[in-house]
Amino acid sequence: MNKKLRTTITIIIIAFLAGIIFYPKYKPLLAKKMKGTGIQQEPLRQVQQRLNAAGYLITPTSLSEFVNSSGTLKPDEEVDLAFETSGKIVGINFIEGTRVKKGDLLAKINDKPLQAQLEKLEAQLKMAQAKEFRQRSLLDKDAISQESYDQVQTDVQSIKADINLIKARISETELRAPFDGIIGLRNLSEGSYATSSTRISHLIKMSPLKIEFSIPEKYASEIKVGYPLTFKIDGIDQVFNATVYAVDPKADVNMRTIVLRAMYPNKNEELKSGRYAEITLQMSHKENAIAIPTEALIPEMEGVKVFVFRKGKAQSVKVQIGLRTEAKIQVTDGLKFGDTLITSGIMQLRQGLPVVLDTIIANK
Repeated sequence: MNKKLRTTITIIIIAFLAGIIFYPKYKPLLAKKMKGTGIQQEPLRQVQQRLNAAGYLITPTSLSEFVNSSGTLKPDEEVDLAFETSGKIVGINFIEGTRVKKGDLLAKINDKPLQAQLEKLEAQLKMAQAKEFRQRSLLDKDAISQESYDQVQTDVQSIKADINLIKARISETELRAPFDGIIGLRNLSEGSYATSSTRISHLIKMSPLKIEFSIPEKYASEIKVGYPLTFKIDGIDQVFNATVYAVDPKADVNMRTIVLRAMYPNKNEELKSGRYAEITLQMSHKENAIAIPTEALIPEMEGVKVFVFRKGKAQSVKVQIGLRTEAKIQVTDGLKFGDTLITSGIMQLRQGLPVVLDTIIANK
């Protein structure tokens, strides 16, 4: 080993030993100097790992589940008016768009041939009845046989049956209102020829009104006759109340829905049939519930979880959920009143991560 190499090795050893001896003495001074200049490597790294987030303070709240649907207003009763027979219309006795009473004569078909037949039969009946009276007197005196009297009596009954048949055919030439309601526009004029398939007009009864709508089949067991609901009509600010009066016993296999009908009194006939209705049903209601924003819920293979703020850090908590609304969901197990839920930065959260809450929103 030459002299130059030995000198280099000696200097390195001396420097190493000096560092070991003097570093403990100068370490506090070095740390103080770095603190004065704001340079702290380890604390800086920890600050960078903290997550700024928003908190949600859990307090007791009322929670309701609503189901929204759409439906159509239908009249309580409606019918297309038509004659039961064919013939020429000889009279129209209603004014379009007016109210009519049950039994009112609305239109008439020519029945003169039938009236003539009726008169003929009524004359025959009188003669047959007179003959029957005479035959009864003779029968009482044993002047005729019972068979002869029975034949005359049969003739009387036959003529009465023919008269009833003619009267029935005459009634078919009369178009009468089957119930109280408002009659629509007429489609024919006097002198027109009508058949049993010719629609003369339309009659509706608008008080009360029916609301027909559908709901998902999963709610079928919850909706019963008498269930209340509210609905709105486009262009009207008022909210109307109705009551379910019928539930279809069969679900729609294509849409997986159940059809329901509700009744609205419509005493003033302010609503018209055929209009579109936005329907809201309150399915269930919970008081003093733990409700959290749906965006705070994190799905997992084993279930769902949330992060809560405890001692400055994020803590993962598995929860059980219940009632669900558009914006919130009920937690039935895992949280308690007073917990602070972390609602932002969900993707960055992990167990034990330091968190700084910028804002805390109280549950409403």
